Amino acid sequence: MSARPLSHCLRARCVPRRAQNIQGFSTRSNLRGDHYDPPTGYLFGLKPGQKYVKEGWENMWYYGFIGSLLVAGVAYVFKPDTSYVQSLSLV
Repeated sequence: MSARPLSHCLRARCVPRRAQNIQGFSTRSNLRGDHYDPPTGYLFGLKPGQKYVKEGWENMWYYGFIGSLLVAGVAYVFKPDTSYVQSLSLV
């Protein structure tokens, strides 16, 4: 194995690199074409007097979220006291 000459290593640092993509995760403006829905002026897209129809996952999410908050609250209330001050008062 031959070692690289020092001039090659120094030259590799000085070689100008290509400009990187500046946009990153930004979207292109031409994506709005047919997918853009203009505002209708109605709250949540419902006309006045129209009844909202729930989707199938909504009730399960509500009960699961509120139930997990209740379980976490009960677990927090009944957790053991592990503070140092409490253990000194027992002595």
